[in-house]
Amino acid sequence: MTESQEDGGPFSSRVIRIVFISLLLDLLGFTLILPLLPSILDHYGQTEDTVYQSLQSIVDWFREAVGIPMERKYNSVLFGGLIGSVFSLLQFLSSPLTGAASDRYGRRPLLILTTLGLMSSYAIWAVSRSFSMFLLFRVIGGICKGNVSLCTAVVADLPCPKARNRGMAMIGVAFSLGFTVGPLMGAYFAVNSGKGEEFYKVPALMALGFSAADLFFIWFLLPETLTKDHKASSGPRDSGDLLNPVALFHFSAVTRTDDSPSKERKQKLRVLGLVYFTYLFLFSGLEFTLCFLTHQRFQFTSMQQGKMFFFIGVTMALIQGGYARRIKPGQHIKIVGVAITALIPAFVLIGLAWNLTVLYIGLALYSFAAAVVVPCLSTLVSDHGSASQKGTVMGILRSLGALARASGPIVSSSVYWIAGAEACFILSSAVFIVPLALLSSARRLKEE
Repeated sequence: MTESQEDGGPFSSRVIRIVFISLLLDLLGFTLILPLLPSILDHYGQTEDTVYQSLQSIVDWFREAVGIPMERKYNSVLFGGLIGSVFSLLQFLSSPLTGAASDRYGRRPLLILTTLGLMSSYAIWAVSRSFSMFLLFRVIGGICKGNVSLCTAVVADLPCPKARNRGMAMIGVAFSLGFTVGPLMGAYFAVNSGKGEEFYKVPALMALGFSAADLFFIWFLLPETLTKDHKASSGPRDSGDLLNPVALFHFSAVTRTDDSPSKERKQKLRVLGLVYFTYLFLFSGLEFTLCFLTHQRFQFTSMQQGKMFFFIGVTMALIQGGYARRIKPGQHIKIVGVAITALIPAFVLIGLAWNLTVLYIGLALYSFAAAVVVPCLSTLVSDHGSASQKGTVMGILRSLGALARASGPIVSSSVYWIAGAEACFILSSAVFIVPLALLSSARRLKEE
């Protein structure tokens, strides 16, 4: 077999390149808002918008319940976290439906539909004059943000395992670059737009432009990877399998069908889903509370925190582009185990960090894990299910991740302020024993 055949050939390489560019454009538009969110919330906080006041009362209740100091920066982080949780919950609900629909109608039509939905959300953001309109933009964006799960489904359609691994790694690179460059662009153009109260308008129009460019790439360049022979003739037997959290953890929409995998493969799929959820639950909690720790212990400004996340993003991109995409088939469970194990000392070092050197050593280990765990788990999960189920499988996986990102920060920030930073990070490091034990059982199932 030639090297070209092992990599999946020219078609696979072309699909991976187009998916990478498309997802990068999508993520650049999505991340432009991140550094602007505190200023946007402060801006709308000066209005008498009833929706804003209702959400602020929820934030105030949570802040008082867990003992968070009444400080403007903490309020912005908490309010932003609440908005992010709403976005993730919408992703939790929509991702399985989007994935299942793509199994029946194809990847391209659903990618075009979700991208058009995102364009409409950015257009609403650009013309919004109230917090209610801003929230509508986030709600529509949360419902339509199916590009990530659909792109992973496109890569999962590729016939060669080596090509799928390379594709999942490149999706990770797109994430790292998008979350590194996008916020910097958003902050730069907001500062230099000179629009006063409409400081967010130029970034909003840029997000709309990135989304339009993404639509161009999908419409004219992305081939349909799901052939007619492999399209699902109907959806899951029980629609509740795509909405019921218990059914999602069991991947019931996949395992109940006639062409469902063997009992051992069903069990392995469920275990991998649990590993993915518990990892992202703990990881997103650290990601959220990291802003509290650096501000409280090292008096980091927003600019210093931006530089810290820039370091994380660049490190992740280098690891994904140079190492993760070269992982050989059959090595993914082992690599995930090594990466999650590295998070134990990473959390301890970050939680106990007494100077910036120790903090950044912990962040380097954290970045290594962030660079390889999700691409490797996505590759492993993409091997499950028939050719007509890949969209459903990847949609459910994305849904579990969204649920973890919605709940992890709430639990982690509660522990942080009730028990202290050191206890929060050390306890979280100890809980990584759970995904490691699950991973061990998945390895045994593979051997059997």
